[in-house]
Amino acid sequence: MTRIITLFCFFIAQIGFSQSAERYLEKIRNNEALSTAFFQQMPKGGDLHHHFSGSIYAEPLLERAIAADFYLNLETMEVSKTKPAKGNWENFSSLKNNGKLEFYKQQVMQTWSAKDYNSVSIPSDDLFFDSFDKFFPTIDGHFAEGMLELKKRAVAENVSYIETQLSTIPCDMNVSDLTDFNAKLRQAAAQKDEKAVLKYLEELYKSLQQKDAKKYAEDFNTNFIAKLHKDLKIDDDRFTMRYQNFVLRFMEPVDLFKNLVIAFISANDSKLVAGVNIVSPEHGENSMNDYWLHMVMFKYCHSKFADVKYTLHAGELTLGLVQPEDLTWHINDAVYVAGANRIGHGVDIAYEANSYDLLRYMAKNTIPIEINLTSNEFILKVKENRHPFSLYKEFNVPIVISTDDAGILRTNMTEQYVLLAKRYPDVTYATIKQYVYNSINYSFIQDASVKKQLLKDLDTRFKTFEAKFSKN
Repeated sequence: MTRIITLFCFFIAQIGFSQSAERYLEKIRNNEALSTAFFQQMPKGGDLHHHFSGSIYAEPLLERAIAADFYLNLETMEVSKTKPAKGNWENFSSLKNNGKLEFYKQQVMQTWSAKDYNSVSIPSDDLFFDSFDKFFPTIDGHFAEGMLELKKRAVAENVSYIETQLSTIPCDMNVSDLTDFNAKLRQAAAQKDEKAVLKYLEELYKSLQQKDAKKYAEDFNTNFIAKLHKDLKIDDDRFTMRYQNFVLRFMEPVDLFKNLVIAFISANDSKLVAGVNIVSPEHGENSMNDYWLHMVMFKYCHSKFADVKYTLHAGELTLGLVQPEDLTWHINDAVYVAGANRIGHGVDIAYEANSYDLLRYMAKNTIPIEINLTSNEFILKVKENRHPFSLYKEFNVPIVISTDDAGILRTNMTEQYVLLAKRYPDVTYATIKQYVYNSINYSFIQDASVKKQLLKDLDTRFKTFEAKFSKN
């Protein structure tokens, strides 16, 4: 009886602490300095929409390029390990000797990230998507440094889990004998002939098996993912990381499908690989023309690897970026055709055909939406009441808060919650806390014991955090 009374008193105390935190947030939510301090200390669970290369800040990448004496294109700010034959390139040591280094360092920072962005010199979406190729040579071969940087930053701001899109899977498989399928697939897709597309994909899949697709997945899992993860001791009692494979939308259908099959094999065979994704600008030419085809490819791969989870960038579009009719079907197809387990961005939901039915379906089938406030504001110029956050909330679609590309965007998880609290005053502390728990509950972590431990850790962290407001 004494134990029951003790537990009851403890439970009541925790409710009181949570209510105190709620009252304090209501008092300070419009003061960015006070709310930043609040959310910096608040446990934030996981960051589920996370691109590795876009999450590294430009400063260490630039330092690496200078230390390795890379060549810099003085017009585009692209770097290269060797001097290309064409273009105006100069190595960093020459720039330093000529007294030009500081000037170009500033130019690089403004090209590789949103630093000092003035909304005039270049469209924000172009700056964002073009930056990856410019700085990638500084990341290639340096994944370990980046992973440790991300872990250190996550721990410092009370993020306990990251599900990052780390790298494409290297593959030198020769598929030149299969290129005829590009036209066949696109012709069938133009007619929305799903039966024909699936037939071609089955033929392709058998050919890829004969070309030993599995070996590429095995090599990636063993010699890259597992080795880095173990050698760096990424997982500990403060932090956990898992990885999403991804394919690139701009590729030709056969090449994309080849990579998608290997990505699914990898995710199916490794507990460290949490799932699969598709990336690149959604409004690109191939992305738009082949979008439905890509969704059928995911549907096909799911039929072969039913246990593999996948989240899809869908609806990262807005009025003006594409034609109005192109805003009406991407999330629909990601959900109904591809069968996505989560949706990334989902910004065009208000324009989607039968959007209310789609939202109800997502809620009923617990298909979470990954909300990226800073990213959507910078790339799409969508924010505040133009942003569909409230629409998802209104229909009880599970919500998770993420950063997307914190390095390029020069943001972090704390700022996402500061923006959330300030822009949407109807979002209570209890709701925000639920979003934090969602980020673990709806993660793609395969090992149930790992997920259970992260949730238990969140309980402990919130008890400690909320106790700070017991006197407020």
